[in-house]
Amino acid sequence: MIGSVPTNSTAISLVSLYEISKMLSSSLDLERTLLDILNLLASYLQMRRGTIAIKKSDSHALTILAAAGMAPEAVRKGDARLPLAVARSTVSSGMPYVVQDVASEPDLADHAGLLTLGADERISLIAVPLKSGGKPFGVLIVDRIWGAGASVNFEADVRLLVMVANLIGQTLALHQHIAEDRRLLMDESCRRQDAARAATGAGSGRRCQMQAMTGGSRPMQALYAEIDQAAPTRSTVMIRGESGTGKELIARAIHTLSKVKDGPFIRVNCAALPEGLLESELFGHEKGAFTGATQDRKGRFELAHGGTLFLDEIGEISMPFQAKLLRVLQEGEFERVGGMKTVKVKVRLICATNRNLEEAVAQGRFRGDLYYRINVVPIFVPALRNRQDDIPMLAEAFLARFNEENERRLRFAPRAMHVLTTCKFPGNVRELENCINRAATMTRGDVIEDMDLACQTDSCLSRVLWLPNTATTSPTITNPATRGCESPSPTRRLATAPTASNLDSDYEGDGEDDEFDEPDDLRAGPELPQRQRLIRAMEKAGWVQAKAARLLDLTPRQLGYALRKYNIEIKRL
Repeated sequence: MIGSVPTNSTAISLVSLYEISKMLSSSLDLERTLLDILNLLASYLQMRRGTIAIKKSDSHALTILAAAGMAPEAVRKGDARLPLAVARSTVSSGMPYVVQDVASEPDLADHAGLLTLGADERISLIAVPLKSGGKPFGVLIVDRIWGAGASVNFEADVRLLVMVANLIGQTLALHQHIAEDRRLLMDESCRRQDAARAATGAGSGRRCQMQAMTGGSRPMQALYAEIDQAAPTRSTVMIRGESGTGKELIARAIHTLSKVKDGPFIRVNCAALPEGLLESELFGHEKGAFTGATQDRKGRFELAHGGTLFLDEIGEISMPFQAKLLRVLQEGEFERVGGMKTVKVKVRLICATNRNLEEAVAQGRFRGDLYYRINVVPIFVPALRNRQDDIPMLAEAFLARFNEENERRLRFAPRAMHVLTTCKFPGNVRELENCINRAATMTRGDVIEDMDLACQTDSCLSRVLWLPNTATTSPTITNPATRGCESPSPTRRLATAPTASNLDSDYEGDGEDDEFDEPDDLRAGPELPQRQRLIRAMEKAGWVQAKAARLLDLTPRQLGYALRKYNIEIKRL
């Protein structure tokens, strides 16, 4: 009999609560989760319609979050209707509200007219409040179907719905708290940034927009000028540079200074996604397009409409996908995966790569037409070894961030800063940041000494990972505008172990000179053999290897290799 309570109703109620708790804890899509809960209740309570609504914070009006038996789009458009009298009474009193026969209530005549009933069917309405901290802020309303002459245990239904409403209320309150905390954090972050800009007060207002990038060297000043020139236009920008130089920071600065700064900034790492997933990520997909596509999903191009789309590592995409991307860039339109409708978008495109795209085009690994489409305004990011004057400023900034995050008061000793300044950092700014964090973490006192740095204790792996390779002919990405005024950097390769031919070379050097670059007082003419220079440095340092390495501007590990290579016996004084 429809509406009768089965003998195992308690077990069914427990199973329903268990499934609802799993739904609430396993998904961040609140709208979809609430709709799934209403559908589950429909299967248990023979529910025709169900609605969840909450009170707006600034008024007594109710906003519908989910409605069973109606498409989510209709809910968002406001087509879902709510028995306002019942809903307001439930929220204001904080008590459940039960109407055994909706048709017998004149105030609910409009609500009853929305439902199509059989000749022997009736509708009951049950409303329970959603509470947070004991205070009602919303309502869960269920339309219950039952046949003529059926017995309905409203007490059991209300008891179940109250427990469901408590679970929903706690989840909604948690989401609201998280959203509020995030808003406060964003406001505080903006306040600190404004205060920092006001404190520095240097440069134009547009330069302040680029304060996330640290550096005042000549290469960085040229970079700032290029960003300032390119940002106001809608031209596609290609950011070129080695890994770890901060290409995403430059992309964000361009967006901030552009005419679409109020629009979204969407970032996609093309190297992190396989081709099939990358297509869905950029263009979106329709429901049922592939296994797991349970609903329509917008792609990054749609999300970036009216703003900026940043395609990082664009040199990693495959040739088939390059053709699809080219069409979007040319026409400004595409179709979602599994869809037939053409979607038009208008976005500012910024690309970045650490690859040599010119070589890839010549070898047929990158489409030439796509290369010319994205390489409209190239911006070259200087490597850290070409702007070593910025290292002290960067190191201090990273240490200040570490101190703030870990509540410490560390500072650099002059000798430690000297060691950092003379390092070439092949991993660029990212490697420098890791070096500072490692040294700050392992320092016991309040001062970071030179021996606290990994390179001074033979524990830095950069030399092993970035050995010079003079045999390769692959060109390094350089800025044609600065070619000739800066010494070219060697192309580097990943090595597994040092070899006998490069025991006394350093990743900081250029791999073209076997001579040590020691202070003048250690030179005795160009004919002085290397072995003699090593012995003189060791004697001057009292046969302390770490001190002799500093005199020769080497690392202790390099010095150890050189001593073994020239069979120099270490004296014990």
